[in-house]
Parts: sequence; structure tokens; C-alpha cells
Amino acid sequence: MSEHPIAARWRAIRGGGRGGRGAPAGAGRAALIPYLTAGFPTPALSLEALRRVAAAGADFVEVGVPFSDPLADGPTIQRSIQTALDQGMTLPGVLDLIRRAALEVPVIIMTYLNPVMAFGLERFVGEAAAAGASGLLLTDLPAGADQTVESLVAASPLALIRLIAPTTTPERLARAVQGAPLPLAVGFGIGTAAQARAAARLADGVVVGSAIIDALGAAGTSGGPGAAERLVRELAAAVHEQGATA
Repeated sequence: MSEHPIAARWRAIRGGGRGGRGAPAGAGRAALIPYLTAGFPTPALSLEALRRVAAAGADFVEVGVPFSDPLADGPTIQRSIQTALDQGMTLPGVLDLIRRAALEVPVIIMTYLNPVMAFGLERFVGEAAAAGASGLLLTDLPAGADQTVESLVAASPLALIRLIAPTTTPERLARAVQGAPLPLAVGFGIGTAAQARAAARLADGVVVGSAIIDALGAAGTSGGPGAAERLVRELAAAVHEQGATA
């Protein structure tokens, strides 16, 4: 049986030894994980941005599903979500975007539970995997909240990825990781190369979202993907350099 794409990517990045919590130190480095809202700033430019960001040094790419009530997201990503919704982006459209992008790095779908349940959970995990997604992050599904959902995703080709808050108790953390030495990625509030470098000293991965969305929107419609690519190159250089020398 072949290794899961996310596990294989982490193993390659960590060089068989960096591994964060509980793993021996080695020559591995940290991973850069950019987030992009599907359909922002336009569906066509979103496709271009996904490809350019992946080629600029991303190790994984998070693709956000636009949803009308994005309570877990900050104002920048909320605005990008509304823009994508206004242009007609849907969950099937997100899957088509991932399929057409055909990225060479693992794709993680970040979504709220409601769009997935409305689409049909079993149908979703099957079509998401067929489109080329490797992981799933359900922002509003706490560990243990719905065993049926968790079991179905666990039995699918998609890796179920958890969010951990600074306020997470040791008991809930143990429930989320289930004793496995999982890689730990840090996100929220990281937007510069210096911040990314600092986070890479402590974590296995660094997630950047709002700064990339800002770059996509601030450079003008046609210039957005190029601006996002330049930012990701800067972030990747910082994360990879720091991780390799940690």
C-alpha cells in the first residue's frame, strides 16, 4: 500500500528526523502552508494563484471553501469569502478548481461542516479525493463531537486535520491527537518573513493566510497572483532556511 500523500510529504520535509514533538532531531526543515480562498479574487485568478503559490515554495496548500457564516475567520478572509460567494463560488466549484489546478503538493480543504453536510459527507470525501485533495480541516468540528463524521473521514482517503487553540486543555489535546506524534503547524497572525522564520523555530509547519489574501487583493485584479507568488517566495525562503538550521 502506498504512503498517504500528506505523510509522504512530511517525511520528505523532515528528512526522516526533524519531527517536532517526540521525534529525534535531524536535517529536516519546517513546512510552509499557504491558505487561499477558492474563487478569490476571481475564479480564473484563483486558479492561477493556486498554481503560482504552489510553485513558489509551498509544501502544502490549504484551499478554503467559501461559506456564508465564517465565524472562525478574521476580517480579511471573511471579505475574500464574500467576494468569492458573490461571484458564484460553490463547493462543487471548489472541487473543480482543485482538479483543474492539479498541484504537485498536497492540497488540504479547509471548510466549515455545514457545506459538507449539505453536499453529503460520503459524496464529499469521495469527490474531494478524486479531485486531488489529500486532507480535510473542519473548522467547527471539535474532536469527539461527532463520531460518525470522524469515522467516515478517517475511513476515506482524506487525512482529518485538527485545529488546536492556545486554550486547549491537555485532555482535549490528547483526544485530538490520539497519542500519535503528529506534526504541529502554527498559524493565525503570521504575515511577514520575520514572523514566519520565528514560528519555524518552534513548529513543524507555518500557515499563512490573510497576508496572502491581502496580496492577492491589493495588487489589482490582474496583478494579484504575481504579488501572492512573490510573498510566498519570501515566506518559503524564511521558513525553509530557519527550519533547516534549527
